[in-house]
Amino acid sequence: MGPQLGFLGILILLAGTQPAREPLRPQKVRFQSRNFRNVLHWQPGKALVGATTLYFVQYKMYGQRQWKNKQDCWGIPGLFCDLTNETSDIHEPYYGRVKAASAGVFSGWSMTQRFTSWWETTIDPPVMDITQINGSLLVVLRAPDLPYKDQKRKNISMENYYELVYRVFIINNSLEKEQKVYEGAHRVVKIEVPASGSGYCVVAEIYRPMFDRSSQRSEERCVQIP
Repeated sequence: MGPQLGFLGILILLAGTQPAREPLRPQKVRFQSRNFRNVLHWQPGKALVGATTLYFVQYKMYGQRQWKNKQDCWGIPGLFCDLTNETSDIHEPYYGRVKAASAGVFSGWSMTQRFTSWWETTIDPPVMDITQINGSLLVVLRAPDLPYKDQKRKNISMENYYELVYRVFIINNSLEKEQKVYEGAHRVVKIEVPASGSGYCVVAEIYRPMFDRSSQRSEERCVQIP
């Protein structure tokens, strides 16, 4: 009779803790990737009243059996964790997962979908410099910086990973008219300005033909042509 009561007691204990576990589980766990900076985000579950919630993050490459702890994100109060270094092979798929703890109660794990940064990362607009030369505009474009460096500690270009097409647009402020003046792989573009005595703004974007995706446009850079 004693062992049966003990077993029933365990069942009652588990039944009592289960409702606290599942609402505590982190929600909407996902990677957000920008220029190959891969950050795991999640939303909180329902915490226990008056208790602090801490989160624990693990990751692994697709095909691996063993999950690895992210030490910098082990027992943190925040809702994100930078896994850029842990997911640096951009062509390989990864998973991340998060669990929560509150008042000594641990939730189950919540896992991301399969994530491959080469496919999923978004790209910022190009960095753009403009110089006036004899009534023309010389536009110098640069792809956004990446979090990776080569063996000589120099920044690795986005062009190492993708075919990039730069698109440059000029806006005549007086006519409120926009015109695409360049599309191609060159990063130095000379624009012949149609008329003097007017103000012009230039914007640019990056296009990846393989994915048929464009970056957002850069901020307008405006000049007055004498």
